[in-house]
Amino acid sequence: MADDRPDTAPHAHSSTPPDKNSKSGSEKTDRENHGDNSTMDMSPNNQTAEAQTSSGPGQDWMDDLQICLMFLTRIPVPGGLALSDPSLAQACRFFPVIGALVGVIGAIVLAVANQLNLPQEASVLLAISAMVMVTGGLHEDGISDTADGLGGGSNKDRRLEIMKDSRVGAFGVIALVLVIGLKWAGLAALSIGPAALAVFAGAVISRGVLPLFMRYLPPAKDDGLSADAGRPGFDRVALSLGITLVVAFIGLGFWLTIGVAIVVALVTGAMSFWVKIKIGGQTGDILGALQQLGEISVILTLAAAAAS
Repeated sequence: MADDRPDTAPHAHSSTPPDKNSKSGSEKTDRENHGDNSTMDMSPNNQTAEAQTSSGPGQDWMDDLQICLMFLTRIPVPGGLALSDPSLAQACRFFPVIGALVGVIGAIVLAVANQLNLPQEASVLLAISAMVMVTGGLHEDGISDTADGLGGGSNKDRRLEIMKDSRVGAFGVIALVLVIGLKWAGLAALSIGPAALAVFAGAVISRGVLPLFMRYLPPAKDDGLSADAGRPGFDRVALSLGITLVVAFIGLGFWLTIGVAIVVALVTGAMSFWVKIKIGGQTGDILGALQQLGEISVILTLAAAAAS
């Protein structure tokens, strides 16, 4: 989830990282309004963040699913969204459902590539690429911006300014290489069945925990995606986590789910504690980084369990 762009395509980065000190926030607007999903508007409309936890008149569970689909993927919703003031804070209860969709697509690509007798390493890379295409690289963009901001800024304001910039720096490039590399290494170490399960579980669990941080980690600034989205109600967070746990228990079993949950909690919890110190809370970019770290945690935990 990249900040200030609920409907953003991955930006074109320069092959040579620019000087971070020359960054300005204005270029971030180049990354807004990607294709069919450009109708989303998460502006608060003079409402408080807490007020946005409840839906406006007529926002039902189907609307919530459409909002999540439009926000988290590039998959078009036929006819667009009818609501004039959609509430992401309410809709986030279905984040793990969209994660399941993304995970199924990745697992199918992995299985088809394997049936075509492609090397396991190539099949894994194709599956990762398919999921990036489905989401528009939204979360990868977030962790790249987060790495640039936290790595290149000397104070809170400077870090947020760097994160808002559309250009990528050295820390962002390194983060992307590490993220893709760790996913690839973990999945390539598994046989095709467990690898497909890891793809699916990683996509679901990493998105299912995001409403927790949206509720309990305050926005780092007064504007942007996180501030506009509002604070989810406890029931929304509980439903998202409940769906996530049910899917995990069915797919992974009890003890493996417990192990994965502990690792994900430690990694994302440490990250949230660090960003609270560095910038005072979360942004859309931070949520994207948390999703990527959660997904990597799931994949590597399952790879380690299979090897033991």
